[in-house]
Amino acid sequence: MITEIAPAPHRPVRPPAAARARHRPWGEVPRWQIYLPLSVYLLFTLVPFYWILLFALRPAGSTSLVPWPVTFDHFHKVWTERSFGVYFTNSVYVGVATLVLTTVVALAGGYALARFDFRAKRAFLLALLCSQFVPGALLLVPLFQIFARLHLINSLASVILAETVFQLPLSMILISGFIRNVPYALEEAAWVDGCDRFTAFRVVVLPQLRPGLIAVGSFAFVHAWNHFLFALMFLSDQSKQTIPVGLNTLMSADSVDLGALAAGGIVAAVPVVIVFAFIQKWLITGFGAGAVKG
Repeated sequence: MITEIAPAPHRPVRPPAAARARHRPWGEVPRWQIYLPLSVYLLFTLVPFYWILLFALRPAGSTSLVPWPVTFDHFHKVWTERSFGVYFTNSVYVGVATLVLTTVVALAGGYALARFDFRAKRAFLLALLCSQFVPGALLLVPLFQIFARLHLINSLASVILAETVFQLPLSMILISGFIRNVPYALEEAAWVDGCDRFTAFRVVVLPQLRPGLIAVGSFAFVHAWNHFLFALMFLSDQSKQTIPVGLNTLMSADSVDLGALAAGGIVAAVPVVIVFAFIQKWLITGFGAGAVKG
């Protein structure tokens, strides 16, 4: 009697590690190829911040690579003797006012671009885009003449208006992109229910624009906070200066107070870091939504 022997079950042979690496799908990247470039990037990014923190916290004349003993004399010096408390208040006022004006005007203009058709609309959008290629230095002379006739020179209002004008083109384009992503049928449904256009916009559209408004507002605030040129040209009184101009006063042709300069840089950077730490989720969502045309 002959019995048939069943063949042994086939066991797939696992290729060696080198072969697996060669046949790795495009979506699977080894972790070291991700962590190594990120580590190098963090190194080049964080070392300058540590260097600034080192100069700000260690005593004057010290050459230690560790801020010990820790001293806050440089912060006290820039805040009181160098009037950084006044500069900080002026920068907050300019930044918040620019944020509000830019957001409100860009919201109205962006809604018109997104919901209405009018003649020369494409030309107007092209002009807005082309205005982004114009450096702020070219606007100094005409803006200075306009503000001089309006008696706004040496006033924070001149810097606020200049920053708002400089930020409006890009802000309007971004806001119009956000509004296009809101279905027009929602507004029509609100009209059917008895709402006028403004009420429908306030109730239906505006709540869905929160990420976009935060993105545009934060961008306007940070630019106004860090901008140096307009404050330098339009403000002559020291009590009206902002933080970027205040940092410039810490440097002279003969010497530079590195400790005070580092402390002033930290004072200027901390508010922006705090703002971005709280709004980074909304900021990424907002710019992602504005980049997609509905």
